[in-house]
Amino acid sequence: MKAVAYTEPGGPEVLHVIDLPDPTAGSGEVLVRVKAAAVSPTDTMRRAGHRDTSGAEPPFVVGMDVAGVVEAVGPDVVTDLSPGDKVMAIVVPQGSHGAYAEKVAVPAESVTRIPAGASMAEAATLPMNGLTARLALDKLGLPTGSTIAVTGSAGAFGGYSVQLAKADGLTVVADAQESDRKLVESLGADHVLPRGEGFAAAVRELFPDGVDGIIDGAVQLDEIVPAAKDGATVVTIRGDKGVRDRGVTFWSIVVSKYAYDKEALDTLRQQAEAGVVTLRVADTLPKEEAAEAHRRLEAGGVRGRLILEF
Repeated sequence: MKAVAYTEPGGPEVLHVIDLPDPTAGSGEVLVRVKAAAVSPTDTMRRAGHRDTSGAEPPFVVGMDVAGVVEAVGPDVVTDLSPGDKVMAIVVPQGSHGAYAEKVAVPAESVTRIPAGASMAEAATLPMNGLTARLALDKLGLPTGSTIAVTGSAGAFGGYSVQLAKADGLTVVADAQESDRKLVESLGADHVLPRGEGFAAAVRELFPDGVDGIIDGAVQLDEIVPAAKDGATVVTIRGDKGVRDRGVTFWSIVVSKYAYDKEALDTLRQQAEAGVVTLRVADTLPKEEAAEAHRRLEAGGVRGRLILEF
């Protein structure tokens, strides 16, 4: 099969299309013939060498989201999926196992049908970012009626966080630069405030005691702490953790904890079908242009996900 991989970390130019042995569906696995793979910041960071690859040998294939067609179901799999079914899956990359490939074998718990009416490209935007947003909200565990601030709201992770928070009955304060205001408003945020420096202070003007929890998709870290209530939790995706002023606690999440939660993934499918979450594709590119996709993502300003087609 063809895959997009690198042997040494570096800039986007290290990505190349290579040949790899076809994977097979092992015990408990489903083999997916990939049609679309989403490009995310996790992929670019891994390619640049900012993720631990110890214990794995090159070539390295990145990517955590796929949509495609079931090619085979391995032994010891209890599923209603059959060859030919259209599915989406979250992939936990390791070595030559990753989403940027024509075929990928994944645990059956990591696969579900694509949302009805969605294209392969649209479906590929949902698993990793959707599950990360779900994990963040579950970690906060805020009751209905609570207040939450979300930074990076125009991004894929931030956007899903806004929409899922609203579905959970939370009051959402989101950030946006002026060009993204209408987008973030369309996601359902109750309050949209200017992005960047001054966001935390603006949140405090709306909620003098601070908000009950924060999802920090923009990685503002200490800059966002003043927006939180005493003792509140800030969920981050970049490894920061610990207690700050007033007992505000940072908690770092890793989506692999939800990578085998079939129920959570299938719930996202149902929410996409119901219009609770919006599947946003920025552009589609052939697999041969993976390096260009990484360049565009790292340049900033991409709204929705860039998709590689296989």
